[in-house]
Amino acid sequence: MGGQYKITGGKYPRMRPVRRRGRVVFAAVACVTVLGVLGWGTLQLIDVFTGGDKASAAGAAGCATPAKASASPSAPVLPKPGQVTVNVLNATTRSGLAQKTADELKKRGFRVGEVSNAPAEYDKKVTGTGLLLGPAASVKTSLTLLGTQLPGAEHRTEAARKGAAVDLIIGDGFKGLAKPADADAALAGLTAPQPTPTAQKKSC
Repeated sequence: MGGQYKITGGKYPRMRPVRRRGRVVFAAVACVTVLGVLGWGTLQLIDVFTGGDKASAAGAAGCATPAKASASPSAPVLPKPGQVTVNVLNATTRSGLAQKTADELKKRGFRVGEVSNAPAEYDKKVTGTGLLLGPAASVKTSLTLLGTQLPGAEHRTEAARKGAAVDLIIGDGFKGLAKPADADAALAGLTAPQPTPTAQKKSC
């Protein structure tokens, strides 16, 4: 090159334009974005043709386990009415209740023992419908069976009591024994209790 400007030295200046790194980074980000969109679209197409939506719905449904019935509680083994001897005692001021109740229990298959007024410790002191009294062994047997005939009656045991007979002591709130159909239903509920359904949830 001539003129007043001369190039000296063994190196010559480069004439190429300076690279701009910002454009390179932008181009790389754009490529990654495009590849991501294409990949997502491909997965959507695969789900459509392979039933992915149904599988997802089935998986969501599997998170909620349907209600499951719990195991039935063990039913007590109750005696037959003919195996239970009942003493019917009247603790009220109304006469004739003991005999009338004893006759009804006899019709329902129970064995009737003593029929009289209640002893002094209970006479005119039972305010509820009645008191069912028996030995300790009768808690889940004879007293439970007799309780189906007089719902709401108090159950009580005597440790020193001898024999297997139980007492039905009529109280001031007594209006009669349960209807036979109601007593049978109560007995059925005791001997064949229904399982209780319990909902179970499964974590996803």
